[in-house]
Amino acid sequence: MHDRLHASLARLFETERIVFWYDRDRDMREAFDAFALDGVEKVEIAKNEFGLKYRMLRQEPKTRFLLYKDGPEPPHSENWLLDVQLATAVFKADQAAIWLAELGLPPKFESVVREHLEFFRAKSRVESLKKIADTHDTPIRLRLRLLAVCAGAEGGLDTVIEGLLGDLANERDEGVRLIERSGLTKFFWDQVRQVYGYESDEPDFEDFAITLFQSAYARALQEGGKLNTEAALLFSRWKNNRTSLDAFAALSARYQDVLRIEEDVRARDFRDLVTADHFEEIDRHIIRSLVHAMSTQTVSAADVLGWVRARRQSHWYETYQDIYQAISFATEFQQALAEADLRMTSPVEGVRRYVASWYRLDQLYRKFLYHLQRSGQSSLLSELFDAVENRYANSFVLAINDAWQDQVARLEWWDIPGYERQLDFYRKHAASYRRKDQKVVVIISDALRYEIAEETLREIRKLNRFDAELSAIIGALPSYTQLGMAALLPHQSLSFKGDGALVLADGEETSGLAARGKLLAKGREGDRSKVISFEEMMNMRSDEGKDLFREHDIVYVYHNHIDAIGDKAATEDRLPEAAQKAIEDLVTLVRKLTSANFSNILITADHGFLYQHRALDETSYSIADPQGDEIIVRNRRFVIGRGLKETPGMTKFTAEQLGLTGDMDVLISNSVNRLRRQGAGARFVHGGASLQEIVVPVLRVGKRREADLAQVEVQIILSGKSQITSGQIAVTLYQAQAVSEKVQPRSLLAGIYALDDTLISDEHQLSFDFTSNNARERELPLKLLLSREADKYNNQEVVLKLRERVGKTSHYQDYATHRLQLRRGITTDFDF
Repeated sequence: MHDRLHASLARLFETERIVFWYDRDRDMREAFDAFALDGVEKVEIAKNEFGLKYRMLRQEPKTRFLLYKDGPEPPHSENWLLDVQLATAVFKADQAAIWLAELGLPPKFESVVREHLEFFRAKSRVESLKKIADTHDTPIRLRLRLLAVCAGAEGGLDTVIEGLLGDLANERDEGVRLIERSGLTKFFWDQVRQVYGYESDEPDFEDFAITLFQSAYARALQEGGKLNTEAALLFSRWKNNRTSLDAFAALSARYQDVLRIEEDVRARDFRDLVTADHFEEIDRHIIRSLVHAMSTQTVSAADVLGWVRARRQSHWYETYQDIYQAISFATEFQQALAEADLRMTSPVEGVRRYVASWYRLDQLYRKFLYHLQRSGQSSLLSELFDAVENRYANSFVLAINDAWQDQVARLEWWDIPGYERQLDFYRKHAASYRRKDQKVVVIISDALRYEIAEETLREIRKLNRFDAELSAIIGALPSYTQLGMAALLPHQSLSFKGDGALVLADGEETSGLAARGKLLAKGREGDRSKVISFEEMMNMRSDEGKDLFREHDIVYVYHNHIDAIGDKAATEDRLPEAAQKAIEDLVTLVRKLTSANFSNILITADHGFLYQHRALDETSYSIADPQGDEIIVRNRRFVIGRGLKETPGMTKFTAEQLGLTGDMDVLISNSVNRLRRQGAGARFVHGGASLQEIVVPVLRVGKRREADLAQVEVQIILSGKSQITSGQIAVTLYQAQAVSEKVQPRSLLAGIYALDDTLISDEHQLSFDFTSNNARERELPLKLLLSREADKYNNQEVVLKLRERVGKTSHYQDYATHRLQLRRGITTDFDF
């Protein structure tokens, strides 16, 4: 007891020279006698008031005095030291005084402590308050600090509300009950009424929470609201705070039914809801509306892409990300198809147009399917899927390959002028490095279609100091694995083996890693060669990879994921997922190979493929009935045999016409038609001569010496004077460059700050990832709402800041700023 009293007295003497101590109950004599502090004179008041006054004020005006009276404080009319006492301090040894002294607060806060005694009965709360209390506080500010401790918050009233909302979401009421026990309830609701405009004869925190959701939702729709702008700012900050995400989601789900949001949004045009994300049902309504509008083609592609991009700021975007992505890719597909000219006048033009732009339609279709499947919402997207599937199958794949078939039918030899043959790959690509005594690694990914290779190209180019270029070669016919793999090896001639399906290179077997290794070793005299599987390569340690580089001149790495999944009836529907995994595999493999010192990398494939997600109807199957002296192989897309006859619905080639040797003939199904074959998959096929099957990618990957990645630049654009004259300001943020492989997106936090770094507006997390080359399409309009805190800075200079996160830390640094004059004619006035 003595220690706490002495500590309290010591703190008083830090700011006071004279301290009075009235021992009302005459039980503190022992504590007074025991007190000792350097430089403090202890004097007892005992009918010596005039002498004491003369000593303290005249004789020793700098000495500190502790004046003790054994008894209660006399009435003011009888207190001859009243003038001195009023100018100094009185030490009270009751519990309230002790708490006040412990907090180091002056006597002016005694009434606050006495009104809220229950709060101070817990030492932990007193300790928490001690950390944040300030002698310059007002009584209102101190009570706000008490509220913060009750709610487990750090800050002002807004953080108290956020803490209580978190309790409410977790079905706890400890904070509210502690506020009530501490006698702070009336003060709390008075503050909530003044600051947020909440009016109620019987205020209740859950009622306030429901009103907060309802008001924020109404304001987002420009319909006003029961609460004021400050409440909208509170809601926005709390909703977007990383630590509050779960609490917001829980309460939003709870109040969505209470406020009958589903019924409300169904009656609204989804366009009016694009910037709102207060309830999950908003996203569902937007998605349903978008799917229907796209399926009926009643909205423009530019609008859809804009709406999808706006939803990326939604709290629920991550939940529906794959649906939005599917919608986005479907939109791009429909736009690209509408703009495509699918005509061709020669085989050369057909290939040229495919590698220039048509491949993109295959890619967009595949990406749409990938996100459709990942979303798990096939029924929700079924209307859109039907529209995309029909257009892809009939208006694109069938259309271009019917036209392409007309060109193929005129060919006397399987050769497209201006494009190298897959049969010449080793000599013209792989061996070109060896002729310059440069080491090279060739990655052969089974069924890596051209469009998948193009996406791989972009992913590789996103890596720092990596570059890549893509070209096309014409795949061997039939476009199946055994022939395509053999064509990539060193050889003088290729021929079908006696059983037809297998292929010989210069009379040697070509199936399996061992056989391919022998052939690769014969490619160039003196070359140290190696054939290895993707899995074996990825399992190598770093030192083993460097040994591989040091000990070999040419390495072939075989990767098989797309064909392994697609070429089975049971798994062919997982083709989009397999393609995405293949891209990730190849990027990882490239990084591993470069870390092992390989700097020359080629990526190619044995063949491409045709794929459509929906089960084929009868019109997709060929009515052809192949005939000949001997049919050795019958596949979905081709037939191999001897003495094969010309067959309607199929195109015949001799081995010689295909650049092969031997006496075999080949029949290729026209366009995209499949032959019936028991037990085999029909959605994923290859072996034919469609553009998707025979345009084979060759991707050259190299490493640069210097860093080559940059981020887009963002500029602040204001129209008119740099002034804020109302409660909000509209600005435009401009992304100076389009995002590309080497120019990456930038994420920024936007807000308005006072010169002392106080945030005086709402904040917006913004992503600048526009890919358009049209400058107008890289503008981002932004509206910022000023908080009540802004009133303190009226008629002062403030700063619009774009801040950027420092790495993966929680810290931010200024990226761009723009100074503004705050000139509001009418401000609000709140007592804090």
